[in-house]
Amino acid sequence: MTRQEIESYKAEFINLLKSTGREGVDDLLEMLDDGKMRFFTAPASVNHHLNSDGGLLVHSLNTCKAGLKLREMVVAMKPELEPKLKKESVIVATLLHDICKSDIYQPTIKKRKGEDGLWREVATYDVSFSNFPMGHGEKSAMLALMSGLEIYDDELLAIRWHMAAWDLPMNSYELTRCLNTARDEHPLCSLVNLADGIAANLLEWDGAVLG
Repeated sequence: MTRQEIESYKAEFINLLKSTGREGVDDLLEMLDDGKMRFFTAPASVNHHLNSDGGLLVHSLNTCKAGLKLREMVVAMKPELEPKLKKESVIVATLLHDICKSDIYQPTIKKRKGEDGLWREVATYDVSFSNFPMGHGEKSAMLALMSGLEIYDDELLAIRWHMAAWDLPMNSYELTRCLNTARDEHPLCSLVNLADGIAANLLEWDGAVLG
């Protein structure tokens, strides 16, 4: 992905987030764009979907677009859910669900053996959780709160539980109950989980950069 493409996706991300009219958006964007966080240039993963500079930004946009399409479909089929699936809430929760990854991927050079048996230096990433080892979904929710962004309970819970059962410790009765309760009381949790899966496993399954 070129620097120009990343800047274009960044502008799209900023415009979407500012369209919510939330207080604290500028402070959040400043936090995401500082030298340590690297949100706008970080990959979405090391070995899987969108594992290149700008991948995390594009994945967040893909998740947002999938979430907005899902919202339209669900509200059309079940109009009484519209107050629980506000457009601005979908935008906030989907765009911010993976900000926890902003500071864990550090660019590096490693040697890898090619199919011809020769070793070559390739650009890749080291992974470190040392900056803020809070976890996955809970770290994203905490970072959004720490930035001073105006954010609501259902959005925080949707961010926290966007991985659903994949983010549960083994045999944790309490957290299982928390997840199930969050989904029962806040439909946004299920929508963001579905949107994330659609983005990562369908829209990006072949390495495509949609944005």
